[in-house]
Amino acid sequence: MASDVSPASTQTTGARLVVDALVQHGVERVFCVPGESFLAVLDSLHDETDQIQTIVCRHEAGAANMAEAVGKLTGRPGVAIVTRGPGATHASIGVHTAYQDSTPMILLIGQCARDHMDREAFQEIDYRRMFGQMAKWVAQIDDPRRVPEYMSHAFHVATSGRPGPVVLALPEDMLTEACDAAPAAPRYQRVAASAAPAQMERLRDLLANAKKPFVIAGGSGWTEAATQDFARFIERWQLPAGCAFRFQDTLNNEHPNYAGDVGLGINPALAARVRDADVLFVLGPRMGESTTGGYTLLDIPKTKQTLIHVHQGAEELGRVYSADLPIVSGMPEIASMLAALEPPAEIAWTGAAEAAHAAYLEWRKPRPMMGDVQLGEIMRALAERLPADAILTNGAGNYATWLHRHYSYRHFRSQVAPTSGAMGYGVPAAIAAKSLYPDRTVIAFAGDGCFMMASHEIATAMQYRLAVIFVVVNNAQYGTIRMHQERHYPHRVHGTGLTNPDFVAYARAFGAHGERVETTDQFMPAFDRAVESGLPAVIEIRIPQDQSTPAATLEQVRQQGKR
Repeated sequence: MASDVSPASTQTTGARLVVDALVQHGVERVFCVPGESFLAVLDSLHDETDQIQTIVCRHEAGAANMAEAVGKLTGRPGVAIVTRGPGATHASIGVHTAYQDSTPMILLIGQCARDHMDREAFQEIDYRRMFGQMAKWVAQIDDPRRVPEYMSHAFHVATSGRPGPVVLALPEDMLTEACDAAPAAPRYQRVAASAAPAQMERLRDLLANAKKPFVIAGGSGWTEAATQDFARFIERWQLPAGCAFRFQDTLNNEHPNYAGDVGLGINPALAARVRDADVLFVLGPRMGESTTGGYTLLDIPKTKQTLIHVHQGAEELGRVYSADLPIVSGMPEIASMLAALEPPAEIAWTGAAEAAHAAYLEWRKPRPMMGDVQLGEIMRALAERLPADAILTNGAGNYATWLHRHYSYRHFRSQVAPTSGAMGYGVPAAIAAKSLYPDRTVIAFAGDGCFMMASHEIATAMQYRLAVIFVVVNNAQYGTIRMHQERHYPHRVHGTGLTNPDFVAYARAFGAHGERVETTDQFMPAFDRAVESGLPAVIEIRIPQDQSTPAATLEQVRQQGKR
């Protein structure tokens, strides 16, 4: 609806102030599914199309995941706008992912009118209660005059310390209420701690006196300059370094000090290297379940290794593992200090980095799998063909283990995936990535179950001419759950099979390009045709149900479960 405030008036509306704040804080795009509860915001966005692109999605989960992906890729809050009730509940998955992945994000929710509140009005929800455990801050703006204050607070909270999501509810009558124009708050500034000189001195002493040190890097909050500083540090100190689960792009995987990813499906040789380390330097990750092998890789609460743990949020240090040296610091801040840290004259672990990298190179070699398609060979072919800055996204599922193990990430923020294990993430994340970087190659990997949770967003890719390539690994089942089912209840398959559409016809129904691949040598020609089409494209790869992971068939999984 159009505002009743005349252009000559010194008054404005809550909706206009919301959009002014988005402009002021540098937001370039918002993702939404329209709803009557925030029509006034859409009306104000209509006047700002030269500064803010509004990308309309087909489901609020897609909008929220796209906003989360923008936060991952840029370090600036991605913004999604959804309507009340069903819109907010659909969007909650993106908020949960942003919280667990420490991603800056802001979710704006159209809310019931203020005089309808607490009556269980149409689609009414108390968002403070709903999002209380999955957001850094949840609030409702009841006074339009306070919009600049709340929006400034939201951007500061989302980006400072451990980044994360913020949720703001916007009552629809507040959005249309006239108020005196308020001056915009200054653009937000990221606030981060930094290590004290004494902490850096102790860090140096612990590393210098080590015999078998190992570094695990990752988590959010990195910048490209920080990753370069980190690389210089490990080079000067000759340190072997791995990357935490789904943060493999923190260090170029071709770097001679790179030892592999410390996460699900870890290389046993790498797991042994972590366990045998005498000093473990964890730089950035939360040390959550996936990075620690279900909390089995390291002892709790005190690791047998001397533990140095650096994290952006003080609340994370000591949560599970009690570090010998806990440090609260932003990643750019400590990385620059590490780059200047003088190594000892004699290094006791000379050759360890080279050995660790050699073990990684051996681990990533493709292994033969059942059927006519060899996913490991396809991942290696893509690694050799794609430009270093290509962006690869994925959701959750065993299909991703081939990507993680065999592809090599060579560019900062070329891997976009949920550490939260959320299915349906890769498709919207890739669309968001392509909207940010139209000149970069963007590929979304998905299993058939993962793909069908968000495949309708192909319509969004078509609408905005975002030529993402969607690679669907089809084994006609929820493969990860089938694996666990066979391990714990062998030969009692129930509830994990899937009936799928013809994915090629499905893609073409949207006007997208579609291909099916049934042998390894068909993939790269199909990929080239997909690129040449200039359209969003779906490439379906069919693999046998019995091939569970790169390392195991379902029969091997059953045998492991009997031990």
